[in-house]
Order: sequence, then C-alpha cells, then structure tokens
Amino acid sequence: MKKGIHPQFYNDAVTLDNSSGVKFVIGSTVKEMSVEISSLTHPFYTGKQRIVDTDNLVEKFEKRRAKVNLDIISQRKAKKVARNKSSVTQVEQKQALTLKDMLKQIR
Repeated sequence: MKKGIHPQFYNDAVTLDNSSGVKFVIGSTVKEMSVEISSLTHPFYTGKQRIVDTDNLVEKFEKRRAKVNLDIISQRKAKKVARNKSSVTQVEQKQALTLKDMLKQIR
C-alpha cells in the first residue's frame, strides 16, 4: 500500500445508536459517530415493528388529524355514496329498456 493516501483507521471507534442510546465499538475511519438506527434496533433484525420518529412527523400528523371535524368528513362521504347510488340506478333504468320500450318513447 502507498503511504499517505489512505485515511486513518481506528480499531476502537465508538458508535452511538441514537434510537436506543447504546454505544458500541467497531473499526472505522471516524473516531466517533452517531447513527439514527443500527442493527441493534432495526425492525428487520429485531423482528419487532417500531416507529422511529426523528422529526416528530407522527405527532404533527396526529395534531392535523385532530383539527379535522369528523362530522364534516362523514357528511361528505354520505353525499358521495348517495350520488353514486343515484347514478347507478339511472344506468340500470336505461339498461332495463327493451327495443319495444325504446320504440314507444320515439312515437
């Protein structure tokens, strides 16, 4: 290996897992580092579902959702369902006409 072109390697580099607060020692080119999630807390390795919310996104979403009036939403849904039902019945009525009925309408 050429001298002077490779970064310094630390065998005793300390890594801090911010989600659990656990420190562990690994080899790295950085003396100290912190990570948001590691293999100690990642759901793939632990088998447990866990929400890692570093920017409080879940809290922000819940606050926005609490502001919405649920009565308004249910009224809108009811109107939409009623509108869809009426359009279906109109289509069904048009399809129910026979050739004989259509000729009667023309005359």
